[in-house]
Amino acid sequence: MVRELLIAFYKNTRGFKPTRIIFYRDGVSEGQFQMVLHSELQSIMQACMELERDYQPGITFIVVQKRHHTRLFCADRRDQVGRSGNIPAGTTVDVGITHPSEFDFYLCSHAGIQGTSRPSHYHVLWDDNNFTADELQSLTYQLCHTYVRCTRSVSIPAPAYYAHLVAFRARYHLMDREERSTDGSGTSGSDDYKVSSPQSMAQAIKVHDVISKVMYFA
Repeated sequence: MVRELLIAFYKNTRGFKPTRIIFYRDGVSEGQFQMVLHSELQSIMQACMELERDYQPGITFIVVQKRHHTRLFCADRRDQVGRSGNIPAGTTVDVGITHPSEFDFYLCSHAGIQGTSRPSHYHVLWDDNNFTADELQSLTYQLCHTYVRCTRSVSIPAPAYYAHLVAFRARYHLMDREERSTDGSGTSGSDDYKVSSPQSMAQAIKVHDVISKVMYFA
């Protein structure tokens, strides 16, 4: 997938290759960090080298976590926002409650409308680009303002949200294909269809070429 995306980027920018790849990864628990980092980072590097042997863009690998029990509150009541008295959007914490030696931070990028805001926890597992904490936190917060479904900032960067949306849409494609196969309304050979087959899955989620390069799922 990375190889195809790099080729598409190269064609759309008329010959420019990414010099930096910043990767936000959701759905990873702390016990899976090293396994996911080793597997996916190696895959990204391999995809780059398949295009050109000396092509080695800087890669920044960031894990986004929302499932935790950390909550942040204003020390001064005058800083509270809204009827719920939440912390202001953009509040960032990278000392005191973070890991003593690893690069992580909490960022509450959205305004809490109801209930207590839950900040997102970011773990920087790999950083070839040598971002400072302020640079990476600022970039992450800015990306939370680019989600097309909302005029406000959202709780995680827009690329991570889009990954959720396209995954949900792909699941609907698979469910539709399976239902048509079960009802016997599919094409001949549908009896051999199996959702677990990579070839069948790729065929089931394939969309028309006209919309293949458009974020139709958003």
